[in-house]
Amino acid sequence: MANQRPDSGYRLDEIDRRIIYALMADARNTSAPMIAEEVSVSPATIRNRIDQLESHGIIRGYHTSVDFESAEGGLTTLFQCNVPVENRESIAQKVSAIPGVINVRKLMTGRRNLHVVAVGADTKSLERIGRALSELGAEIEDEDLVQDELSRPYAPYGPDETTAEPTPMDVISLTGDANVVEVTVGSESEIRGYTLEEAGNNGVLPDDLLVVAIERDGTVLTPRGETTIRSDDVVTVLSRDGIDDRTLDSFQKPATEFGREPDPIDP
Repeated sequence: MANQRPDSGYRLDEIDRRIIYALMADARNTSAPMIAEEVSVSPATIRNRIDQLESHGIIRGYHTSVDFESAEGGLTTLFQCNVPVENRESIAQKVSAIPGVINVRKLMTGRRNLHVVAVGADTKSLERIGRALSELGAEIEDEDLVQDELSRPYAPYGPDETTAEPTPMDVISLTGDANVVEVTVGSESEIRGYTLEEAGNNGVLPDDLLVVAIERDGTVLTPRGETTIRSDDVVTVLSRDGIDDRTLDSFQKPATEFGREPDPIDP
């Protein structure tokens, strides 16, 4: 399709969607620890995910909503314009530079394919903006004063009230019974404090399970036998025969549930 937007190459998972939902709801008063608590991962993981969403152009910015009438008696106006499709991009760029213009929205097809929101101190200021639009080749088809604007986060990215509480893991099913699971290590979990080699030798990790990545404090580590598992690590594991509940519990449940005393200090 000619109008299809380019693919960013980044695939959202449930954690990414919840981050976007929270930031859309209230970016100013939402911190990484607050989101982390909701989705049961570490704050460092949330900050790392936000960086990735920004670098891939999925999160494009954080904007302040201003009531210009309350601020200085300003008038906010929506101009609905027609522009030639072949010149839409260049005209939109020039329109965005007009003093008083605060938002330019390009529509893919049809008439009124350029929406321009502008703020003026009075009607004369708005008339000046209107003339500037016309001089740039934007035919104004309608003009309305904006009374108010309501926005809300995208509901499909939010918590589903009809389902169970989110768990600190994502599961990807592969061919056959194979699974890839991303799971967050609990603060008193059985596996905490073990190296990967020790976890395998002591039966905490099954022989057929492979740890493929460990995310710690925003950095992805390459797992080695001497790598020690720590609290709040986000561990990605692969199993060709599927991952059972006992294995998942070892990353999350206290060591005492399996007859082992927890380590006194997290290494």
